[in-house]
Amino acid sequence: MHISQHPTHTLELRVREIRQLFNSLDPTPFLNKDLDRACEAFIENWALSLPHDSRLHLTIHVEQLPPQADAGALVAEAVHNHYAYKIDLVRGELRQMLRLGRLSLGVGLVFVATCLLLAEAVTSLVPGHTAKIARESLTIIGWVAMWRPVQIFLYDWWPLKGRIKVFENLRFSQVVVVQG
Repeated sequence: MHISQHPTHTLELRVREIRQLFNSLDPTPFLNKDLDRACEAFIENWALSLPHDSRLHLTIHVEQLPPQADAGALVAEAVHNHYAYKIDLVRGELRQMLRLGRLSLGVGLVFVATCLLLAEAVTSLVPGHTAKIARESLTIIGWVAMWRPVQIFLYDWWPLKGRIKVFENLRFSQVVVVQG
């Protein structure tokens, strides 16, 4: 039996000071979840370009390492907390989208059924080409109403699941802080 190994990818960041990694408005960046937006975007763009089954390593080179002996552990915890928070945000977004999809599906099914019933009624009540045009129009309008739920359930949720997977990889990434 062949066991496949997940590829490992390393991102090397270089900063002058550790505080460059964090949002300057966050009073306690090591305890909370706020990475600097530019740093966050850089890390996420790198991670999004990799296969979803990758193991990620972040090596942060700091020119002026603070005298704290546990700076590496604090940075690792902050990065992991940040991506745990982002996972929760995207999962909430996914739940909202799927809830909207279910609601849209219910409305769409009722609407398409109504349109199809009206199309049949028009056919039996109105003779000639007018009935055919009305029937076809109602049929098309009814099925167009199903476009949004179909889009949500077939396509829209994929990117969110992909982002969750990338953020999970970042949440469990190995983070190392080194002098230099």
